[in-house]
Amino acid sequence: MFEIYVDADACPVKQEVIKVAERFECHVTFVANAAMRIPESQRSKLVVVESRQLDAADDWIVNHLSRDDLVITTDIPLAYRCVQAGAAALDSSGHIFTEENVGQLLAQRDLMSSLRDTGMVTGGGPAPFQKQDRSRFLHSLDQMIRNRARQ
Repeated sequence: MFEIYVDADACPVKQEVIKVAERFECHVTFVANAAMRIPESQRSKLVVVESRQLDAADDWIVNHLSRDDLVITTDIPLAYRCVQAGAAALDSSGHIFTEENVGQLLAQRDLMSSLRDTGMVTGGGPAPFQKQDRSRFLHSLDQMIRNRARQ
């Protein structure tokens, strides 16, 4: 059976992940840089990666996942690494990262970061999380788990 890993720092859909995982009897590992409360479930655990290294939690996820696993993250570089390792990746708004789109998303992210650093672009950032994002996330997560269960 596959594992679901959640990049838990700033993840707005922790409860939804547990809800769907319990329905499909999947195990969930929340990975964070600091201790936090996670939804109670016998199918979930929290791993706190105590390191001053910037991407320590991301590195932990990548080092522990397998090809069949699913990662929930809004971090595009982490999604890229997971997809390259053969795992599935989904963001908290329900957008699926694939081999076809994750490279372009990473390039766009890096370009916008460079433009912000030079002052050519100011402000921005992700849109506020909304009800339809939660609904799309639940639908995508359900479909991804169903597809993985069939394999």
